[in-house]
Amino acid sequence: MSTAPSGSSRYLVLAAMIFAVAMTFIDQTIVSIAVPNIQHELKLTSTGVQWVVNAYLLTLAAFFAYGGRLADTVGHRRAVVLGVLVFAGASACCGFTPTGSPAEAWLITFRAVQGFGGAVMFPAALAIVVQNFALRERGRALALFFGIAGGLTAIGPVLGGYLTAWTWRAIFWVNLPVAAIALVLIAISKPVTESRPAPMDYRGLALIAGGVALSVFGFQQSQVWGWSNPAIGLCIAAGVLLLVVFAIVEKRTASPLIQVDIFRIRAFSVQNLVLGISMLVFVPVFFFSSEYAQIALGDSSSKAGIFLLYFFIGFVIASQIGGRMLDRDGAKRPVVTGCVLAAVGFYLWAGDATTLSFSGQQWDVVLAGAGMGFMLTPSSTDAVNRASRLSYGEATGITQTVRNYAASLGLAVLGTVLVTDLRSRLTDSLVARGLSHEQAVTEAAHLSQVQAQSGGSGSTADIPQFFRADFAHATQMVLYWMAAVMAAAAVVAMVGLRPGRQAETAAGHQEAPPTGREPGQA
Repeated sequence: MSTAPSGSSRYLVLAAMIFAVAMTFIDQTIVSIAVPNIQHELKLTSTGVQWVVNAYLLTLAAFFAYGGRLADTVGHRRAVVLGVLVFAGASACCGFTPTGSPAEAWLITFRAVQGFGGAVMFPAALAIVVQNFALRERGRALALFFGIAGGLTAIGPVLGGYLTAWTWRAIFWVNLPVAAIALVLIAISKPVTESRPAPMDYRGLALIAGGVALSVFGFQQSQVWGWSNPAIGLCIAAGVLLLVVFAIVEKRTASPLIQVDIFRIRAFSVQNLVLGISMLVFVPVFFFSSEYAQIALGDSSSKAGIFLLYFFIGFVIASQIGGRMLDRDGAKRPVVTGCVLAAVGFYLWAGDATTLSFSGQQWDVVLAGAGMGFMLTPSSTDAVNRASRLSYGEATGITQTVRNYAASLGLAVLGTVLVTDLRSRLTDSLVARGLSHEQAVTEAAHLSQVQAQSGGSGSTADIPQFFRADFAHATQMVLYWMAAVMAAAAVVAMVGLRPGRQAETAAGHQEAPPTGREPGQA
Protein backbone atom coordinates (compact mmCIF):
# COMPACT_ATOMS: atom_id res chain seq x y z
CA MET A 1 0.00 0.00 0.00
CA SER A 2 1.43 3.40 -0.96
CA THR A 3 2.18 5.97 1.65
CA ALA A 4 0.12 9.14 1.66
CA PRO A 5 2.12 12.36 1.31
CA SER A 6 2.66 14.38 4.45
CA GLY A 7 2.64 18.02 5.46
CA SER A 8 1.57 20.89 3.28
CA SER A 9 1.77 18.83 0.06
CA ARG A 10 -1.43 16.99 0.98
CA TYR A 11 -3.29 20.25 1.44
CA LEU A 12 -1.94 21.58 -1.83
CA VAL A 13 -3.40 18.47 -3.47
CA LEU A 14 -6.66 19.12 -1.60
CA ALA A 15 -6.72 22.73 -2.84
CA ALA A 16 -6.12 21.54 -6.42
CA MET A 17 -9.04 19.11 -6.23
CA ILE A 18 -11.35 21.73 -4.69
CA PHE A 19 -10.62 24.12 -7.56
CA ALA A 20 -11.15 21.29 -10.03
CA VAL A 21 -14.63 20.40 -8.79
CA ALA A 22 -15.56 24.01 -7.98
CA MET A 23 -16.84 24.46 -11.53
CA THR A 24 -19.33 21.62 -11.24
CA PHE A 25 -20.74 22.97 -7.96
CA ILE A 26 -21.05 26.54 -9.25
CA ASP A 27 -22.79 25.38 -12.42
CA GLN A 28 -25.51 23.56 -10.47
CA THR A 29 -27.09 26.90 -9.51
CA ILE A 30 -25.51 29.77 -11.47
CA VAL A 31 -27.17 29.03 -14.81
CA SER A 32 -30.73 29.21 -13.45
CA ILE A 33 -30.23 32.90 -12.62
CA ALA A 34 -29.37 33.80 -16.22
CA VAL A 35 -32.13 31.74 -17.88
CA PRO A 36 -34.45 34.72 -18.65
CA ASN A 37 -31.59 36.67 -20.23
CA ILE A 38 -30.40 33.65 -22.24
CA GLN A 39 -33.91 32.95 -23.52
CA HIS A 40 -34.53 36.59 -24.47
CA GLU A 41 -31.24 37.11 -26.33
CA LEU A 42 -31.10 33.75 -28.10
CA LYS A 43 -34.87 33.48 -28.71
CA LEU A 44 -34.99 29.98 -27.19
CA THR A 45 -38.19 27.97 -26.95
CA SER A 46 -39.52 27.03 -23.51
CA THR A 47 -38.42 23.43 -24.14
CA GLY A 48 -34.97 24.65 -25.15
CA VAL A 49 -34.63 26.65 -21.96
CA GLN A 50 -35.53 23.61 -19.91
CA TRP A 51 -32.88 21.53 -21.65
CA VAL A 52 -30.20 24.16 -21.12
CA VAL A 53 -30.51 23.17 -17.45
CA ASN A 54 -31.47 19.50 -17.81
CA ALA A 55 -28.84 18.47 -20.37
CA TYR A 56 -26.06 19.21 -17.90
CA LEU A 57 -27.71 17.36 -15.01
CA LEU A 58 -28.70 14.40 -17.19
CA THR A 59 -25.22 13.66 -18.58
CA LEU A 60 -23.66 14.32 -15.19
CA ALA A 61 -25.85 11.63 -13.62
CA ALA A 62 -25.59 9.18 -16.53
CA PHE A 63 -21.77 9.10 -16.73
CA PHE A 64 -20.66 9.17 -13.09
CA ALA A 65 -20.14 5.39 -13.05
CA TYR A 66 -18.08 5.62 -16.23
CA GLY A 67 -16.01 8.46 -14.78
CA GLY A 68 -15.23 6.48 -11.65
CA ARG A 69 -14.18 3.39 -13.58
CA LEU A 70 -12.11 5.44 -16.04
CA ALA A 71 -10.26 7.09 -13.16
CA ASP A 72 -9.34 3.72 -11.65
CA THR A 73 -8.08 2.33 -14.96
CA VAL A 74 -6.17 5.24 -16.52
CA GLY A 75 -5.15 7.01 -13.30
CA HIS A 76 -6.99 9.56 -11.19
CA ARG A 77 -4.73 12.51 -12.03
CA ARG A 78 -5.13 11.93 -15.77
CA ALA A 79 -8.90 11.69 -15.36
CA VAL A 80 -9.07 14.94 -13.38
CA VAL A 81 -6.99 16.80 -15.97
CA LEU A 82 -9.13 15.38 -18.78
CA GLY A 83 -12.34 16.33 -16.97
CA VAL A 84 -11.12 19.87 -16.28
CA LEU A 85 -10.12 20.40 -19.91
CA VAL A 86 -13.42 19.03 -21.24
CA PHE A 87 -15.46 21.07 -18.76
CA ALA A 88 -13.54 24.30 -19.40
CA GLY A 89 -13.62 23.81 -23.16
CA ALA A 90 -17.36 23.20 -23.12
CA SER A 91 -17.85 26.25 -20.87
CA ALA A 92 -15.98 28.43 -23.36
CA CYS A 93 -18.16 27.09 -26.19
CA CYS A 94 -21.32 27.82 -24.16
CA GLY A 95 -20.12 31.38 -23.67
CA PHE A 96 -19.56 31.76 -27.41
CA THR A 97 -23.01 30.46 -28.37
CA PRO A 98 -23.95 32.06 -31.70
CA THR A 99 -27.22 33.89 -32.14
CA GLY A 100 -29.86 32.75 -34.59
CA SER A 101 -31.15 29.29 -35.45
CA PRO A 102 -28.09 27.27 -34.30
CA ALA A 103 -28.19 28.77 -30.80
CA GLU A 104 -30.51 26.29 -29.09
CA ALA A 105 -28.84 23.10 -30.35
CA TRP A 106 -25.37 24.58 -29.77
CA LEU A 107 -25.98 25.56 -26.14
CA ILE A 108 -27.77 22.32 -25.19
CA THR A 109 -25.00 20.23 -26.80
CA PHE A 110 -22.17 21.92 -24.94
CA ARG A 111 -24.12 21.90 -21.67
CA ALA A 112 -24.28 18.12 -22.11
CA VAL A 113 -20.52 18.05 -22.77
CA GLN A 114 -20.03 20.06 -19.56
CA GLY A 115 -21.93 17.37 -17.67
CA PHE A 116 -19.75 14.65 -19.19
CA GLY A 117 -16.60 16.52 -18.17
CA GLY A 118 -17.92 16.88 -14.63
CA ALA A 119 -18.76 13.17 -14.47
CA VAL A 120 -15.17 12.28 -15.46
CA MET A 121 -13.61 14.85 -13.14
CA PHE A 122 -15.49 14.50 -9.86
CA PRO A 123 -14.97 10.79 -8.99
CA ALA A 124 -11.27 11.10 -9.83
CA ALA A 125 -10.84 14.26 -7.73
CA LEU A 126 -12.52 12.71 -4.71
CA ALA A 127 -10.48 9.52 -5.13
CA ILE A 128 -7.26 11.59 -5.14
CA VAL A 129 -8.22 13.24 -1.87
CA VAL A 130 -9.01 9.84 -0.34
CA GLN A 131 -5.72 8.33 -1.53
CA ASN A 132 -3.62 11.24 -0.30
CA PHE A 133 -4.97 11.26 3.27
CA ALA A 134 -4.65 8.45 5.78
CA LEU A 135 -7.86 6.82 6.99
CA ARG A 136 -7.85 8.70 10.31
CA GLU A 137 -7.53 12.08 8.56
CA ARG A 138 -10.07 11.66 5.79
CA GLY A 139 -13.06 12.95 7.72
CA ARG A 140 -11.37 16.32 8.26
CA ALA A 141 -9.99 16.47 4.69
CA LEU A 142 -13.27 15.62 3.01
CA ALA A 143 -15.14 17.98 5.33
CA LEU A 144 -13.01 20.77 3.85
CA PHE A 145 -13.53 19.35 0.36
CA PHE A 146 -17.31 19.15 0.56
CA GLY A 147 -17.68 22.22 2.79
CA ILE A 148 -15.77 24.62 0.55
CA ALA A 149 -16.86 23.12 -2.77
CA GLY A 150 -20.46 22.79 -1.59
CA GLY A 151 -20.45 26.38 -0.36
CA LEU A 152 -19.80 27.45 -3.93
CA THR A 153 -23.28 26.16 -4.78
CA ALA A 154 -24.65 28.94 -2.58
CA ILE A 155 -22.39 31.53 -4.19
CA GLY A 156 -23.65 30.56 -7.66
CA PRO A 157 -26.92 32.56 -7.59
CA VAL A 158 -25.24 35.65 -6.09
CA LEU A 159 -22.31 35.52 -8.52
CA GLY A 160 -24.66 34.76 -11.38
CA GLY A 161 -26.72 37.84 -10.61
CA TYR A 162 -23.70 40.15 -10.86
CA LEU A 163 -22.23 38.47 -13.93
CA THR A 164 -25.55 38.46 -15.77
CA ALA A 165 -25.81 42.21 -15.22
CA TRP A 166 -22.75 42.43 -17.52
CA THR A 167 -23.52 39.54 -19.89
CA TRP A 168 -25.03 36.10 -19.38
CA ARG A 169 -22.05 34.65 -21.27
CA ALA A 170 -19.84 35.48 -18.28
CA ILE A 171 -21.51 32.76 -16.17
CA PHE A 172 -19.76 30.24 -18.43
CA TRP A 173 -16.51 32.14 -18.91
CA VAL A 174 -15.99 32.35 -15.14
CA ASN A 175 -15.08 28.65 -15.25
CA LEU A 176 -11.97 29.33 -17.32
CA PRO A 177 -9.80 31.03 -14.65
CA VAL A 178 -10.99 28.44 -12.10
CA ALA A 179 -9.90 25.65 -14.45
CA ALA A 180 -6.54 27.35 -15.05
CA ILE A 181 -5.88 27.59 -11.30
CA ALA A 182 -6.83 23.92 -10.86
CA LEU A 183 -4.44 22.81 -13.62
CA VAL A 184 -1.58 24.89 -12.20
CA LEU A 185 -2.12 23.47 -8.70
CA ILE A 186 -2.25 19.93 -10.09
CA ALA A 187 1.04 20.51 -11.94
CA ILE A 188 2.67 21.89 -8.79
CA SER A 189 1.31 19.35 -6.28
CA LYS A 190 1.77 16.31 -8.57
CA PRO A 191 -0.69 14.08 -6.67
CA VAL A 192 0.49 10.46 -6.53
CA THR A 193 -2.26 7.98 -7.39
CA GLU A 194 -2.55 4.31 -8.22
CA SER A 195 -4.41 2.68 -11.10
CA ARG A 196 -5.34 -0.76 -12.37
CA PRO A 197 -5.34 -0.90 -16.18
CA ALA A 198 -8.30 -2.90 -17.45
CA PRO A 199 -10.55 -3.01 -20.52
CA MET A 200 -13.56 -0.72 -20.43
CA ASP A 201 -16.93 -2.44 -20.12
CA TYR A 202 -18.80 -0.59 -22.85
CA ARG A 203 -21.78 -2.92 -22.65
CA GLY A 204 -22.18 -2.07 -18.99
CA LEU A 205 -21.66 1.60 -19.78
CA ALA A 206 -24.45 1.57 -22.36
CA LEU A 207 -26.83 -0.15 -19.93
CA ILE A 208 -26.21 2.07 -16.90
CA ALA A 209 -26.00 5.32 -18.88
CA GLY A 210 -29.19 4.44 -20.71
CA GLY A 211 -30.96 3.34 -17.53
CA VAL A 212 -30.01 6.43 -15.54
CA ALA A 213 -30.67 8.79 -18.46
CA LEU A 214 -34.11 7.37 -19.26
CA SER A 215 -35.39 7.34 -15.69
CA VAL A 216 -33.90 10.75 -14.82
CA PHE A 217 -35.43 12.11 -18.04
CA GLY A 218 -38.79 10.76 -16.89
CA PHE A 219 -38.42 12.48 -13.52
CA GLN A 220 -37.39 15.75 -15.18
CA GLN A 221 -40.30 15.74 -17.63
CA SER A 222 -42.92 14.93 -14.98
CA GLN A 223 -43.29 18.64 -14.22
CA VAL A 224 -43.87 19.44 -17.90
CA TRP A 225 -45.92 16.50 -19.16
CA GLY A 226 -47.65 15.62 -15.89
CA TRP A 227 -47.62 12.26 -14.12
CA SER A 228 -50.76 11.21 -15.97
CA ASN A 229 -48.84 11.14 -19.26
CA PRO A 230 -48.02 7.48 -19.97
CA ALA A 231 -44.65 8.50 -21.44
CA ILE A 232 -43.44 9.40 -17.94
CA GLY A 233 -44.10 5.94 -16.53
CA LEU A 234 -42.70 4.33 -19.67
CA CYS A 235 -39.41 6.26 -19.43
CA ILE A 236 -38.94 5.52 -15.74
CA ALA A 237 -39.90 1.84 -16.11
CA ALA A 238 -37.58 1.38 -19.09
CA GLY A 239 -34.76 3.06 -17.19
CA VAL A 240 -35.24 0.88 -14.11
CA LEU A 241 -35.40 -2.25 -16.31
CA LEU A 242 -32.08 -1.33 -17.93
CA LEU A 243 -30.52 -0.84 -14.49
CA VAL A 244 -31.74 -4.29 -13.39
CA VAL A 245 -30.30 -5.82 -16.58
CA PHE A 246 -27.08 -3.92 -15.90
CA ALA A 247 -26.75 -5.48 -12.42
CA ILE A 248 -27.33 -8.98 -13.83
CA VAL A 249 -24.88 -8.50 -16.70
CA GLU A 250 -22.18 -7.02 -14.46
CA LYS A 251 -22.15 -10.11 -12.23
CA ARG A 252 -21.26 -12.20 -15.30
CA THR A 253 -18.68 -9.80 -16.79
CA ALA A 254 -14.98 -10.51 -16.27
CA SER A 255 -14.00 -6.82 -16.06
CA PRO A 256 -17.24 -5.04 -15.13
CA LEU A 257 -17.87 -1.31 -15.04
CA ILE A 258 -19.00 -1.74 -11.43
CA GLN A 259 -18.17 -4.59 -9.06
CA VAL A 260 -21.74 -5.09 -7.86
CA ASP A 261 -20.48 -7.34 -5.07
CA ILE A 262 -19.34 -4.18 -3.29
CA PHE A 263 -22.96 -3.83 -2.19
CA ARG A 264 -22.46 -6.95 -0.05
CA ILE A 265 -20.45 -4.74 2.29
CA ARG A 266 -23.08 -3.73 4.79
CA ALA A 267 -21.75 -0.24 5.53
CA PHE A 268 -21.38 0.61 1.85
CA SER A 269 -24.97 -0.40 1.09
CA VAL A 270 -26.41 1.35 4.14
CA GLN A 271 -24.48 4.56 3.53
CA ASN A 272 -25.62 4.65 -0.10
CA LEU A 273 -29.20 4.16 1.08
CA VAL A 274 -28.79 7.01 3.57
CA LEU A 275 -27.22 9.21 0.87
CA GLY A 276 -30.01 8.36 -1.56
CA ILE A 277 -32.72 9.27 0.95
CA SER A 278 -31.02 12.51 1.99
CA MET A 279 -30.46 13.56 -1.63
CA LEU A 280 -34.22 13.55 -2.08
CA VAL A 281 -33.94 16.73 0.00
CA PHE A 282 -30.45 18.20 -0.32
CA VAL A 283 -30.47 19.30 -3.97
CA PRO A 284 -34.21 20.17 -4.19
CA VAL A 285 -33.95 22.51 -1.20
CA PHE A 286 -31.83 24.89 -3.30
CA PHE A 287 -34.52 25.04 -5.97
CA PHE A 288 -37.50 25.39 -3.65
CA SER A 289 -35.90 27.92 -1.28
CA SER A 290 -34.94 30.12 -4.24
CA GLU A 291 -38.49 29.96 -5.61
CA TYR A 292 -39.92 30.68 -2.16
CA ALA A 293 -37.68 33.73 -1.65
CA GLN A 294 -38.54 35.18 -5.04
CA ILE A 295 -42.28 34.43 -5.11
CA ALA A 296 -43.47 34.40 -1.50
CA LEU A 297 -41.03 36.98 -0.13
CA GLY A 298 -40.71 39.01 -3.32
CA ASP A 299 -36.90 39.06 -3.32
CA SER A 300 -34.72 39.50 -6.38
CA SER A 301 -32.93 36.46 -7.76
CA SER A 302 -29.61 37.69 -6.36
CA LYS A 303 -31.06 38.38 -2.93
CA ALA A 304 -32.72 34.97 -2.98
CA GLY A 305 -29.21 33.52 -2.82
CA ILE A 306 -29.01 34.75 0.78
CA PHE A 307 -31.23 31.81 1.72
CA LEU A 308 -28.58 29.45 0.41
CA LEU A 309 -25.80 31.37 2.12
CA TYR A 310 -27.50 30.89 5.49
CA PHE A 311 -28.02 27.22 4.70
CA PHE A 312 -24.33 26.80 3.93
CA ILE A 313 -23.19 28.68 7.02
CA GLY A 314 -24.68 25.83 8.99
CA PHE A 315 -23.53 23.24 6.45
CA VAL A 316 -19.85 24.27 6.37
CA ILE A 317 -19.45 24.57 10.13
CA ALA A 318 -21.23 21.31 10.92
CA SER A 319 -19.38 19.52 8.12
CA GLN A 320 -16.07 20.19 9.88
CA ILE A 321 -17.44 18.89 13.17
CA GLY A 322 -18.95 15.83 11.51
CA GLY A 323 -15.67 15.04 9.73
CA ARG A 324 -13.74 15.13 13.00
CA MET A 325 -16.36 12.94 14.68
CA LEU A 326 -15.93 10.42 11.85
CA ASP A 327 -12.16 10.32 12.38
CA ARG A 328 -12.55 9.96 16.15
CA ASP A 329 -15.63 7.79 16.68
CA GLY A 330 -16.74 6.37 13.32
CA ALA A 331 -19.62 7.27 11.04
CA LYS A 332 -22.75 6.29 12.94
CA ARG A 333 -22.89 9.13 15.47
CA PRO A 334 -22.45 12.07 13.06
CA VAL A 335 -24.71 10.53 10.41
CA VAL A 336 -27.58 9.86 12.83
CA THR A 337 -27.09 13.22 14.56
CA GLY A 338 -27.08 15.06 11.25
CA CYS A 339 -30.24 13.38 9.98
CA VAL A 340 -32.07 14.23 13.21
CA LEU A 341 -30.89 17.86 13.20
CA ALA A 342 -31.90 18.24 9.54
CA ALA A 343 -35.35 16.79 10.24
CA VAL A 344 -35.85 19.23 13.14
CA GLY A 345 -34.52 22.15 11.08
CA PHE A 346 -36.83 21.50 8.14
CA TYR A 347 -39.79 21.01 10.50
CA LEU A 348 -39.17 24.35 12.24
CA TRP A 349 -38.57 26.06 8.89
CA ALA A 350 -41.90 24.73 7.63
CA GLY A 351 -43.66 26.12 10.67
CA ASP A 352 -42.26 29.61 10.04
CA ALA A 353 -42.55 29.61 6.23
CA THR A 354 -46.02 31.18 6.19
CA THR A 355 -44.92 34.20 8.25
CA LEU A 356 -43.41 35.66 5.03
CA SER A 357 -40.52 37.07 7.06
CA PHE A 358 -36.99 35.84 6.47
CA SER A 359 -35.82 37.11 9.87
CA GLY A 360 -38.10 34.59 11.53
CA GLN A 361 -36.68 31.71 9.49
CA GLN A 362 -32.93 32.27 9.30
CA TRP A 363 -32.02 30.10 12.29
CA ASP A 364 -34.28 27.33 10.99
CA VAL A 365 -32.37 27.48 7.69
CA VAL A 366 -29.02 27.39 9.50
CA LEU A 367 -30.13 24.37 11.55
CA ALA A 368 -31.33 22.48 8.47
CA GLY A 369 -28.03 23.20 6.74
CA ALA A 370 -26.07 22.13 9.81
CA GLY A 371 -27.90 18.82 9.91
CA MET A 372 -27.08 18.11 6.28
CA GLY A 373 -23.45 19.10 6.85
CA PHE A 374 -23.15 16.81 9.87
CA MET A 375 -24.24 13.71 7.95
CA LEU A 376 -23.25 14.14 4.30
CA THR A 377 -19.47 14.25 4.64
CA PRO A 378 -19.21 11.29 7.09
CA SER A 379 -21.70 9.24 5.06
CA SER A 380 -19.94 9.87 1.73
CA THR A 381 -16.48 9.32 3.23
CA ASP A 382 -17.44 6.13 5.03
CA ALA A 383 -18.95 4.69 1.84
CA VAL A 384 -15.81 5.37 -0.23
CA ASN A 385 -13.56 4.07 2.55
CA ARG A 386 -15.09 0.61 2.08
CA ALA A 387 -13.46 0.22 -1.32
CA SER A 388 -9.92 -0.99 -1.88
CA ARG A 389 -7.30 1.60 -2.79
CA LEU A 390 -7.61 0.67 -6.46
CA SER A 391 -11.41 1.13 -6.49
CA TYR A 392 -11.89 4.56 -4.91
CA GLY A 393 -12.95 6.08 -8.24
CA GLU A 394 -15.47 3.30 -8.81
CA ALA A 395 -16.92 3.66 -5.31
CA THR A 396 -17.18 7.43 -5.75
CA GLY A 397 -18.88 6.94 -9.12
CA ILE A 398 -21.47 4.70 -7.46
CA THR A 399 -22.19 7.12 -4.60
CA GLN A 400 -22.48 10.07 -6.98
CA THR A 401 -24.80 8.13 -9.30
CA VAL A 402 -27.02 7.30 -6.33
CA ARG A 403 -26.97 10.91 -5.15
CA ASN A 404 -27.85 12.42 -8.53
CA TYR A 405 -30.50 9.81 -9.27
CA ALA A 406 -32.18 10.49 -5.93
CA ALA A 407 -31.93 14.26 -6.41
CA SER A 408 -33.79 13.97 -9.72
CA LEU A 409 -36.47 11.86 -8.06
CA GLY A 410 -36.72 14.35 -5.19
CA LEU A 411 -37.17 17.30 -7.54
CA ALA A 412 -39.90 15.45 -9.43
CA VAL A 413 -41.85 14.19 -6.41
CA LEU A 414 -41.52 17.29 -4.25
CA GLY A 415 -42.26 19.45 -7.29
CA THR A 416 -45.50 17.52 -7.71
CA VAL A 417 -46.31 18.04 -4.02
CA LEU A 418 -45.74 21.79 -4.45
CA VAL A 419 -47.82 22.14 -7.63
CA THR A 420 -50.69 19.98 -6.32
CA ASP A 421 -50.97 21.86 -3.03
CA LEU A 422 -50.56 25.22 -4.78
CA ARG A 423 -53.28 24.37 -7.29
CA SER A 424 -55.72 23.44 -4.53
CA ARG A 425 -55.05 26.64 -2.56
CA LEU A 426 -55.23 28.84 -5.65
CA THR A 427 -58.57 27.31 -6.55
CA ASP A 428 -59.98 28.23 -3.13
CA SER A 429 -58.50 31.74 -3.35
CA LEU A 430 -59.92 32.38 -6.82
CA VAL A 431 -63.36 31.10 -5.80
CA ALA A 432 -63.24 33.50 -2.84
CA ARG A 433 -62.57 36.30 -5.36
CA GLY A 434 -65.70 35.60 -7.36
CA LEU A 435 -64.73 33.01 -9.96
CA SER A 436 -66.88 29.95 -10.45
CA HIS A 437 -65.36 26.68 -9.29
CA GLU A 438 -64.78 25.52 -12.87
CA GLN A 439 -63.11 28.82 -13.83
CA ALA A 440 -61.02 28.75 -10.67
CA VAL A 441 -59.83 25.20 -11.33
CA THR A 442 -58.79 26.09 -14.90
CA GLU A 443 -57.02 29.29 -13.87
CA ALA A 444 -55.30 27.65 -10.88
CA ALA A 445 -54.02 24.83 -13.10
CA HIS A 446 -52.64 27.38 -15.55
CA LEU A 447 -50.96 29.53 -12.89
CA SER A 448 -49.39 26.60 -11.05
CA GLN A 449 -48.14 24.93 -14.24
CA VAL A 450 -46.63 28.16 -15.55
CA GLN A 451 -44.82 28.52 -12.23
CA ALA A 452 -43.57 24.93 -12.34
CA GLN A 453 -42.12 25.39 -15.81
CA SER A 454 -40.63 28.84 -15.21
CA GLY A 455 -38.84 27.71 -12.08
CA GLY A 456 -39.43 31.05 -10.48
CA SER A 457 -37.09 32.73 -12.93
CA GLY A 458 -39.49 35.34 -14.18
CA SER A 459 -40.40 38.76 -12.78
CA THR A 460 -42.19 38.73 -9.42
CA ALA A 461 -43.28 42.37 -9.42
CA ASP A 462 -46.81 41.62 -10.66
CA ILE A 463 -47.50 38.57 -8.46
CA PRO A 464 -50.69 39.18 -6.40
CA GLN A 465 -50.54 38.86 -2.63
CA PHE A 466 -52.90 35.89 -2.50
CA PHE A 467 -50.58 33.98 -4.85
CA ARG A 468 -47.59 34.75 -2.57
CA ALA A 469 -49.48 33.49 0.47
CA ASP A 470 -50.67 30.35 -1.30
CA PHE A 471 -47.17 29.64 -2.57
CA ALA A 472 -45.81 30.02 0.97
CA HIS A 473 -48.30 27.43 2.24
CA ALA A 474 -47.42 25.07 -0.62
CA THR A 475 -43.72 25.47 0.21
CA GLN A 476 -44.55 24.74 3.83
CA MET A 477 -45.97 21.38 2.75
CA VAL A 478 -42.77 20.61 0.82
CA LEU A 479 -40.64 21.46 3.88
CA TYR A 480 -42.74 19.16 6.08
CA TRP A 481 -42.11 16.38 3.56
CA MET A 482 -38.39 17.15 3.69
CA ALA A 483 -38.48 16.84 7.47
CA ALA A 484 -40.19 13.44 7.16
CA VAL A 485 -37.62 12.25 4.60
CA MET A 486 -34.69 13.17 6.86
CA ALA A 487 -36.41 11.47 9.80
CA ALA A 488 -36.59 8.31 7.65
CA ALA A 489 -32.87 8.67 6.86
CA ALA A 490 -32.18 8.90 10.61
CA VAL A 491 -34.05 5.63 11.22
CA VAL A 492 -32.13 3.84 8.43
CA ALA A 493 -28.80 5.10 9.80
CA MET A 494 -29.72 4.20 13.38
CA VAL A 495 -30.76 0.65 12.47
CA GLY A 496 -28.32 -0.09 9.65
CA LEU A 497 -25.03 1.38 10.85
CA ARG A 498 -22.94 -0.02 13.65
CA PRO A 499 -20.79 2.00 16.05
CA GLY A 500 -17.01 2.08 16.06
CA ARG A 501 -14.17 3.27 13.90
CA GLN A 502 -12.94 1.55 10.78
CA ALA A 503 -9.52 -0.16 10.79
CA GLU A 504 -7.03 0.24 7.97
CA THR A 505 -5.46 -2.90 6.51
CA ALA A 506 -3.00 -3.59 3.74
CA ALA A 507 -5.69 -5.10 1.54
CA GLY A 508 -7.93 -2.10 1.72
CA HIS A 509 -10.11 -0.60 4.40
CA GLN A 510 -12.20 -2.95 6.44
CA GLU A 511 -13.92 -2.90 9.75
CA ALA A 512 -12.15 -3.14 13.07
CA PRO A 513 -12.84 -6.61 14.50
CA PRO A 514 -12.65 -6.17 18.31
CA THR A 515 -16.33 -6.97 18.80
CA GLY A 516 -16.22 -10.04 16.60
CA ARG A 517 -17.91 -8.47 13.59
CA GLU A 518 -17.11 -9.61 10.10
CA PRO A 519 -15.06 -7.33 7.83
CA GLY A 520 -16.99 -4.54 6.18
CA GLN A 521 -19.47 -3.84 8.97
CA ALA A 522 -19.95 -0.38 10.37
